[in-house]
Amino acid sequence: MPELPEVETVRRGLQPAMEGSKIVRAEARRKDLRFPFQKDFIPRLQGQTVTGLGRRAKYLLADLGSGDVLLMHLGMSGSFRVVQDEETKAPGQFHYPRSENRAHDHVVFHMSSGSTVIFNDPRRFGYMKIIARTALEDEPLLKGLGPEPLGNEFDAAMLARSCAGRKTSLKAALLDQRVVAGLGNIYVCEALFRSHLSPKRLASTMADKKKEPTDHARRLVTSIHAVLNQAIKAGGSSLRDHRQTTGELGYFQHSFQVYDREGEQCQSGGCSGIVKRFTQNGRSTFWCPHCQK
Repeated sequence: MPELPEVETVRRGLQPAMEGSKIVRAEARRKDLRFPFQKDFIPRLQGQTVTGLGRRAKYLLADLGSGDVLLMHLGMSGSFRVVQDEETKAPGQFHYPRSENRAHDHVVFHMSSGSTVIFNDPRRFGYMKIIARTALEDEPLLKGLGPEPLGNEFDAAMLARSCAGRKTSLKAALLDQRVVAGLGNIYVCEALFRSHLSPKRLASTMADKKKEPTDHARRLVTSIHAVLNQAIKAGGSSLRDHRQTTGELGYFQHSFQVYDREGEQCQSGGCSGIVKRFTQNGRSTFWCPHCQK
């Protein structure tokens, strides 16, 4: 499933085509994705100007001139492409030729910018929902989410407060969307490796007895920022389904230092360890037992 860098990459790709542009016509080519579309889904979209395109955790949020917000989630296999004059814009070095079979093009936005924005989702785990802006804080899908890891609110002090007294593993805490929003398995593994912290370490060690941040917490927050920024710059990670809106692959997977490198030499300078994999909370965890403590 796409994590924060992939969703942010998609947001930036959609922004020029959608932000400030009117949805001249919208199409829902089936009755549902993961969930059924609202009965008034199309009428509430058509004729509306997208006044802003944001992201919250792994959700895309399109503010509409009506005061509604279109919430969009990519699910497991969802992707957007931006088309103008029947050609995907700006194919690049990592361009991936998409299938000519458009059977999975489920939602289409015809924009006044001249662009057509198409949502394709073979497995239909994605979803879209229109929510009144005034009701957004009470939306079950968003309520309870923790701070954005790249926002000003997320720092070592906040991480320490969230982890203080927790008996769960550090990795499990970071994957808890109530602690920090948008992180997933790949980037948690990478951030823990870069901060030399074991995924098995107790989350409570991020705080001292006064619930102040330890050096571990400061190192980890720095690593989270660095990994996410690097991944966004690289267009995210394309392991199976992720594509940018141009059809390009993300290429952060070529910069993985620990994820999916089981049996390889540790890339930490001077470390003689070998990357191991184990199952943790139902997910594969990659780490170096030699330098991650």
